[in-house]
Amino acid sequence: MEALLSEWRLRIQPRRSQTIRITSKRPLFAVGIIAALALLPIVTVIGIALLGETDPAQWRHLTQAVLPNALGTTLWLLLLVGFGTTVIGVGTAWLIATYEFPGRRFFAWMLVLPIAVPPYLAAYAFAEFLTYTGPVQGALRAVFGWQSARDYWFPDIRSTPGAALVMGVVLYPYLYLAARVIFLMQGRNIADVARTLGAGTGKVFGRVMLPTARPAIVAGLALVMMETLNDIGAVEHLGVRTLTFAIYDTWLSRGSLAGAAQLAAVMMTIIFSLVLAENWARRRQIFHGSRATQMMSRPVRQLPSFGPKLAMSAACALPILFGFGIPVAVLGRYAFNRSEQFTSPALMDALGNSILLGAVVAAVTVMLAFTMLAAGRLERSRLLGSLSRLSTLGYAMPGTILGLGLLFALTTFDNSLDRFLRANFNISTGLLLSGSAIAVGYACTARFLALADANLRAGMQKLPPHIDHAARSLGAGSGRSLFKILLPLLKPALGTAYILVFVDTVKELSATILLRPFGFNTLATHVYENASRGAVEDGAAAAILILFLAMIPVLLLSYSLRRDKPV
Repeated sequence: MEALLSEWRLRIQPRRSQTIRITSKRPLFAVGIIAALALLPIVTVIGIALLGETDPAQWRHLTQAVLPNALGTTLWLLLLVGFGTTVIGVGTAWLIATYEFPGRRFFAWMLVLPIAVPPYLAAYAFAEFLTYTGPVQGALRAVFGWQSARDYWFPDIRSTPGAALVMGVVLYPYLYLAARVIFLMQGRNIADVARTLGAGTGKVFGRVMLPTARPAIVAGLALVMMETLNDIGAVEHLGVRTLTFAIYDTWLSRGSLAGAAQLAAVMMTIIFSLVLAENWARRRQIFHGSRATQMMSRPVRQLPSFGPKLAMSAACALPILFGFGIPVAVLGRYAFNRSEQFTSPALMDALGNSILLGAVVAAVTVMLAFTMLAAGRLERSRLLGSLSRLSTLGYAMPGTILGLGLLFALTTFDNSLDRFLRANFNISTGLLLSGSAIAVGYACTARFLALADANLRAGMQKLPPHIDHAARSLGAGSGRSLFKILLPLLKPALGTAYILVFVDTVKELSATILLRPFGFNTLATHVYENASRGAVEDGAAAAILILFLAMIPVLLLSYSLRRDKPV
């Protein structure tokens, strides 16, 4: 995750024009094919939105009833989630980096754990936890003697603020990780200088540290917004009609592909606006220390009094409780009470499909990312770099949009191939790609290519460029230099990228529910199907397995954070 944030920061910085000319067309050709395949779903959606015909009555319904409500709800949800994650993520990062209080080192890595909980699982858990028959309202009725819901008021979790709460407590680690790294990297120098000039703790934070961390915060906030737009399971379960749900409903329930594509175009406009706003906000935001040793130093942590110490511990404990503790407790209790689910044939099939799909997608995605980076290392040009950046645009797109575009593109290909073979060879192929597991894998690869690229790029940037020159001076060709020297050195980055893509593929829901073939379930769709019919407890075992798999990269990241020792 840190690699993705770093890559996001690097890519939007102004770059000097490259003067090295391409001497071979192979790298450009390879990257061009990868970019074309990755952009195919997005280009298809844009084409349908511009050229597709919509029934006039249905178009009036979309523009007058569906779009205004869905757009307003989406923007309101983005505002609430953005505000909540910023307050929680940046606030806890500042406390961890600045103050010494009970449990600080424990909270430093525990605050990352909620990122392992997909928003749809958190929504299922919170809906059960805060429902009328749940433990919270049950305890209130027992304590105050209330008999029915008419006797008291309780906030409704099935609302836009409720969805914002659910998403905020599981997505804030994006802001926490970004801000914490920057706060620690500032070292003693910048904060100490401000204090010697008479600035108090509040001014140091608001006038000095926060502006220097703004680029990283904006990058983390952009990821939060994109994850919020990508979600379909949480908003549907909580009854929040966002643009993502409107696209899904317009396509499948109303049967209007063109209408769904036009709604998707509106969502893409929002996404591109987020990216451009982030680019504009960072256009000249470059901060660095005067000496490299400052990067390794840690600020002197302040020792508050007893009361503020307890308040800081509570402020760090509550996000962990809400973002990780409640989902695990609710789903774990359901799974424990229905332990026979772990051996059910349906769950075993879903687990096998998830593992196979994740393993194949991770392998293909890492291979494509390595191909792009290798091409860029061999032959540098502005065109090749632009194609590489465009190929990772899928991470910014919700799975619903990728699924919509990909299904239309693959269906068009299948039908064209079938007509050609029927006319010339009297052979019917039917649907080969659309409605198959290949389509699901394609969508996940297009979406998570940026994740693999960011981690491999971070690993490759640590390798000195003279390695290539030394290998070639000893007679090794460019291909041998890549596979015999660079590839072994990149094993840690390759492993990290593989694990992250594997886990995100297992958690992916939006694209999977649209593209999966009949009878093909993953762990995510298994949970979704049970939650859709009001039986969350029947999918609890699958939910626990998703959490277990998602914990792997989070624990690795948390272990790296535990190495933060004061000097």
